[in-house]
Amino acid sequence: MNSKKTDDLRTALKNASGIESFLNDNAEAFTNPNIGDLISAMISRKKISKAAVSREAGMSEIYLHQIIGGKRKPSRNRLLCICLALEATPEETQELLKQGGYALLYVRSRRDSILMYALLHQLTPTQVNDQLFTMGEEVLF
Repeated sequence: MNSKKTDDLRTALKNASGIESFLNDNAEAFTNPNIGDLISAMISRKKISKAAVSREAGMSEIYLHQIIGGKRKPSRNRLLCICLALEATPEETQELLKQGGYALLYVRSRRDSILMYALLHQLTPTQVNDQLFTMGEEVLF
């Protein structure tokens, strides 16, 4: 991956003669929206089965396999369910959100604070849904 800094990319975009040339010249600098490899690596590293992750995350095994295979892109909520099921750290979760092209968890957001708390305290997706519902926030699934 190219090591261009975000400010350098911003400057290059400003000075570009056209968007196509900018995209071509900087293709290696863009994040990879296919996060299946990252999820697969986390599953292996944490020594948990894909079946257990899908069950805990409240999704079918087929859907999880499609995500890992790059055939489907999970929504932000589904990605958070996977992170919770994997007992991902807040840092791992933020990286997956970033690579997926989603907003990072923001502690000044009430809902995101609940989600960050859940990650820090290793709550299950079902427990998080209960908390979100009780607190009048949008549930994950």
